[in-house]
Amino acid sequence: MTAADRCDRCGAQAFIKAVMSGGLELRFCGHHGREHLDKLKEVAVEVIDETPRLSEEV
Repeated sequence: MTAADRCDRCGAQAFIKAVMSGGLELRFCGHHGREHLDKLKEVAVEVIDETPRLSEEV
């Protein structure tokens, strides 16, 4: 994901993407992604979690 990918909930930079059956993609910031991560893993075909990037040193 890039800095242009935004959270569908609040508009912050997205770090979690859930791909649903049928191809719908949901994107979430770290906060909202972690809040819903367990449920997303149950219903999504694929979940990409890039939140470890938040703690990388620049």
